[in-house]
Amino acid sequence: MSVSFPKPLSAKEEEHYISLYESGDEDAKDILIEHNLRLVAHIAKKYTGTGYQTDDLISIGTIGLIKAVSTYSSKKATRLATYAAKCIENEILMSIRSSKKNKAEVSLSVPIGTDHDGNEISFNDILGTDPDAVLDDISLKIQVTKLIAAINTSLTSREKTVIVSRYGILGNEPKTQREVAAALGISRSYVSRIEKKALLKLREELKYERTACP
Repeated sequence: MSVSFPKPLSAKEEEHYISLYESGDEDAKDILIEHNLRLVAHIAKKYTGTGYQTDDLISIGTIGLIKAVSTYSSKKATRLATYAAKCIENEILMSIRSSKKNKAEVSLSVPIGTDHDGNEISFNDILGTDPDAVLDDISLKIQVTKLIAAINTSLTSREKTVIVSRYGILGNEPKTQREVAAALGISRSYVSRIEKKALLKLREELKYERTACP
């Protein structure tokens, strides 16, 4: 059975209740939260295939909404709903990531067989390192994979050559701008401009939007 949430506030109503809450009216805070629960449900639907029940996602997203309302200021250029959407999504994503890490920690510790003495062994025993170090290494490899994909899809051929050469990516030795300039037959200042433009492209491609939510 679907849950019915209160309708969103109009811009004028939202402004009114924000003003009341900033003046110390806690009831106004509750109203702002209640009338944005539909937004929580809308965002939660995007993550229904992550192993979480919809009700759980809504509960997690509501925590993000409460943080949003608690930290929002009428001085912000964006509306509360816009700010809250980022906080709600961040809260859900953090919970999903935390859950995945916990599952990985468990799977690394699960016995996968026995040694010649009959003692149980796990992936941790084979890898010879602690779970956090393994997970950090896996995370790093994932980030590197994303970076390489971004380099291949978002940069021009020359930009890719400059970035790969400058930072020693894909097994290359890092080179100075002068060394790259000499190899390409262009000026060092031109290499610098290409590098800056390429880094901006990669930052845009890889960026993870953050908010001021605690």
